[in-house]
Amino acid sequence: MRQPPAPARPATPAQPVAATPMAFVQAIVQAYAQRGMDPGGALAAAQIPPDRVRDPSACITALQMEALSAAAMRELDDEALGWFSRRLPWGSYGMLARASISSPTLGLALRRWCRHHALIADDIGLHLDGDGATATLALAEHRSLGGLREFCIVSVLRNALGLACWFIDSRLPLLEAAFPFAPPLHAEVYPLLFGVAPRFGVPQALLRFDARYLDMPLQRDEAMLRQMLQRALPLTVRQYRRDRLLVQRVRQLLAHAPELAHSAQTLAAQLHVSPRTLHRQLKEEGASLQALKDEARRQRVMELLLRTDRPIKAIAQMAGFASEKSFARAFRHWMAMAPTEYRRRQRAAALLTPPALPATGRSSA
Repeated sequence: MRQPPAPARPATPAQPVAATPMAFVQAIVQAYAQRGMDPGGALAAAQIPPDRVRDPSACITALQMEALSAAAMRELDDEALGWFSRRLPWGSYGMLARASISSPTLGLALRRWCRHHALIADDIGLHLDGDGATATLALAEHRSLGGLREFCIVSVLRNALGLACWFIDSRLPLLEAAFPFAPPLHAEVYPLLFGVAPRFGVPQALLRFDARYLDMPLQRDEAMLRQMLQRALPLTVRQYRRDRLLVQRVRQLLAHAPELAHSAQTLAAQLHVSPRTLHRQLKEEGASLQALKDEARRQRVMELLLRTDRPIKAIAQMAGFASEKSFARAFRHWMAMAPTEYRRRQRAAALLTPPALPATGRSSA
C-alpha cells in the first residue's frame, strides 16, 4: 500500500544577510562614550549583545544597523552620530532634503545639498563637479575626524548617493568610489555599499559617475519626501533595480565600437551588472539588447555610406558583418534597396538641394 505524500513544508523566509561590519557599531558606541552616555539601550533595540561589539570580525544586518542608528540619533540628538564638532539635531538631514527637492534636475539638487551641508557642518566640505563626461562628488576634510573618520566618510557619501537615487527613482551606478585611508579589515563590504570595487589610499574621498544623470529630472515631490523621511535610513543601503539611463549607456558602448560582436556578457561587465540584470532592466525600459545592437550597426553603416567613399565590402567589415552578402541582405531589409543604390540616390539628392543662405541677422522684408 502506497503511503500518502508527505505534506509540503512551508517555505522558510530568507534570513537577512549580516554584512554590516561591527566597526560601524563600534563607531556609534564611541560616539556615546564621547558624550559620557550608555549605548546599552540602543544596542538592545538593535538586538546586538554588548559583548559581541568587541568582535571585529562580526557583522550585523542592515535592519539591525537601521535600528541602532535610529535609536542612537534620538538619544544623542545628533543625526551625525558624533562625527562633527557640533551636533546635528534630529531633522537636520530632512531639512537639507527639503531644500533640494524643488530642484528641476539632480545636478541642481546635489549642488544645493553640498552648499547647504556646509551651513550645518563645516568639519567637511562637499563639492560636485559635473562639467565633463563624468561627474564627481568629492568630500574634503577640514579637521581631523579621529576614530570616527571612516564611519563619517562612508556614511556621508552613501547618504548622498542614496538620496540621489531616491530623487530620480533610479540606480545611479558608480564608475569609481575612492577613500583616503588604507583598506580596512572589512573592505569586502564596500562593493555592497557602493556597487563598485573601491580604491583606497587616495588623497580625497570621492564618488564618480556618468554626468548625464545630473540632467535627469527629479521624480519626487514634497508629499513623497514627508513619507520617505518617516523611515529614511534604508536609503543608505537600498539598491535600486531600475536605471533610467541604461538604454543610453548601452547605446554609447555600442556606438563606441560597433564593429565588435558585443555580447550581453561583455556589455554587462562594462556596466557593472549581471547579464540577466542587463536584459531585465532593458526590458523594463521597453528595449532589448538585440534591437539596440541593430540600431547601432545601422547608424554606423549610414555614416560610412554617406560620409566616406569606402567600398561596400569594407563598410560591411567595419560594421561587424560576417560577409558582404549578409550586409547586403540586412541593408535591403532596412531600406528596401541595395547599399550602392542608396548611396547613389542620397548623393544625387544632396547635389539638387541648394545651400542654405547665411544668416544676416536682419529681416529680408
